[in-house]
Amino acid sequence: MKVCVCLILFFSLGTAQFDYRDALEKSILFFEGQRSGKLPPNQRLSWRGNSGLQDGSLAKDKFTMSIIIIQLRERKQVDLSGGYYDAGDNVKFNFPMAYTTTMLSWNTLEYGKRMGAQLQHARAAIRWATDYFLKCANAAPNKLFVGVGDPNADHKCWERPEDMDTIRSVYYVSPSNPGSDVAGEMAAALAAASLVFRSVDPVYSKKLLGNAVKVFRFAVQYRGSYSDSLGSAACPFYCSYSGYKDELYWGAAWLLRATNDISYLNLINTLGANDVPDLFSWDNKYAGAHVLMSRRSVVGNDNRFDSFKQRAEDFVCKVLPNSPYTSTQYTKGGLLYKLPEENLQYVTSITSLLTTYAKYMATKKHTFNCGSLVVTEKTIRNFAKRQVDYILGNNPMKMSYMVGYGSNYPRRIHHRGSSLPSLAMHPQSFGCEAGFQPFYYTANPNPNILVGAIIGGPNQNDFFPDERTDYSHSEPATYINAAIVGPLAYFDSSKH
Repeated sequence: MKVCVCLILFFSLGTAQFDYRDALEKSILFFEGQRSGKLPPNQRLSWRGNSGLQDGSLAKDKFTMSIIIIQLRERKQVDLSGGYYDAGDNVKFNFPMAYTTTMLSWNTLEYGKRMGAQLQHARAAIRWATDYFLKCANAAPNKLFVGVGDPNADHKCWERPEDMDTIRSVYYVSPSNPGSDVAGEMAAALAAASLVFRSVDPVYSKKLLGNAVKVFRFAVQYRGSYSDSLGSAACPFYCSYSGYKDELYWGAAWLLRATNDISYLNLINTLGANDVPDLFSWDNKYAGAHVLMSRRSVVGNDNRFDSFKQRAEDFVCKVLPNSPYTSTQYTKGGLLYKLPEENLQYVTSITSLLTTYAKYMATKKHTFNCGSLVVTEKTIRNFAKRQVDYILGNNPMKMSYMVGYGSNYPRRIHHRGSSLPSLAMHPQSFGCEAGFQPFYYTANPNPNILVGAIIGGPNQNDFFPDERTDYSHSEPATYINAAIVGPLAYFDSSKH
């Protein structure tokens, strides 16, 4: 009965029309604001500057806690410049960055033909990450670099990425201190990206796939969680709470799609990972892997993958609000609500899976049942559209949770570069703590607009205070944006 009340209240908000094409463009533009490294001449968010150019010059050996210089055989310093800052800080965490890249690649694969002029920008966003991952995979033998920047030191500062003066410690996993989760996700990202570039840059695509195979082999051969190996460099920021088995599952699923090598299916079947969670995120990949592999059953009629189709549909039944099997809560305004912190990450990730599965269903006019509820492609599509529309402004606060979209959007997001004057406005450097006063603890709007950024979102009562200090609701993240790119392209090209 409670679910019905929520839906009635949601429908009463109206049926506003949104410019999905504009939102799609902005959702991809956001990634330029998160770039680390030397920015290209065609950088569009001009308030950002070069940063982290010396990343990789220091390697923090966390096992002896001593600082060492790692050099290649040619006696050159390791170059780990590039990649993305995950959210509002200045750290490069490869675990969420790889998930971001996998999702951006998947959405580009599924909806690239619908993206129009944004396709080239999506490819550029993917390549900015994969170029960095290639460095991480090849910088030193028997090491996979998985992060740059001491997160504990960084989170004590409020400074622009261009001014970073905190230690840029470099973290890696190795045979003796494994990280199957982060390695599995990096392999997934490289494999998925290889498919994006297969027809437009086959040489680069082959390089990505070769490295995906190598990194995944490392993940499988040396099993263990990177949370255990890296300690405070991973936790509590991006602990692998679900363990590493789901990343092996996910990585194998992507390599199966990229190579058609049936040995990856055999590996998946030996993992004994039959979990059907009711969420999907940078940490828990099971639902994504099930939807990805269901394609061969739904679209390809390959009965070897029927079990994955069933698990994908079980997941949908746990999400839909009028399903008898639902285990998902909703706000009174109709927003899917999983956890108090950064809830929109779950909304965009789950919505991405739903639109993709609906797309698969549409090719064969496939339907299925959640108990007595008949689920069609339209059932899922309409639900997903309500979630996207909520984010864009069809909500009780009439606020767009995408920065720069519409006229009413968050102005005080928890983001260092956005909240501090740019180099053009303030050429002098800000020290570690100099940004707190007056730029962090102020009610003034951020001086730089991080166009396209989707923030953590409202609370369980559909309320958003727009306070910079409220990071769990006001901080953007790359993985929130990466997941919504597909649904935006889907609804831009769909006629309703």
